[in-house]
Order: sequence, then C-alpha cells, then structure tokens
Amino acid sequence: MPYVRRNTLGEVISLHRHAEAGTAEFLPDDHAEVLAFVGGDASPGGGAEGFARLDADFVRVLEDVIDTLVAKNLINITDLPPEAQAKLFSRKSFRERSTQHSLRLFGDGAGFGNVIDDTQFGDTL
Repeated sequence: MPYVRRNTLGEVISLHRHAEAGTAEFLPDDHAEVLAFVGGDASPGGGAEGFARLDADFVRVLEDVIDTLVAKNLINITDLPPEAQAKLFSRKSFRERSTQHSLRLFGDGAGFGNVIDDTQFGDTL
C-alpha cells in the first residue's frame, strides 16, 4: 500500500497512500523498511502484531488518564463527544465483564492482614 520517499542515502523518509512526486517506489505493508519506518518490528513475530500491541497499550493508558481526570472532577464524561463516550463505556463494560472471571488471589476487599492467619502460633514476642 505505501509509496515511499527516500533521502539521498536511500533511507525511507516518508510513506504515502498515493504516488506523488518523488514517491514512485511502492513497497508492501509488511516490507521490513516500511515496518522499521512506522516503528514496527521486522523480525519474525513482530511487525503489525507488535505495533498493534503498542496501540492497545496506549489506548489503555488513555482510558486510565480519562478515568483519572473524571475522578478528580477536572472533566466530565459528558464533555467528550458522544462517540467517544460510547466507545469508553463499551470498553469499560467489556473489561469489567472479562475481569469478573479472572483469578482473584486476595479475594474481594481482603486486606493483607487477612492473608496469613498466625493465631495458631501463639504470642512469640
């Protein structure tokens, strides 16, 4: 898909959807130079999957930032466009549904004091 523009050293300096002046060379999306330019990993197991993982991680960071801003009353969720609100609510409900079935090592609301019952050892101090 991308047409590439190269510098005098032959390095890719920009990608374009359509051929423009100086971008006659076409490279496939998974070409090592294209992946390297967009920050992907050209090695096996990297590439688009690695870049998609970075995007997913960044989206999670943005969700956390928005949650923090709302919790601190710096913005209201209604300040966001309706489409953004809908996406945030759908992601949040999906995450809540998926974590309901996850492993809970300490149970709900259990403090660390409740993790180890040392009453059987008596007073050793």
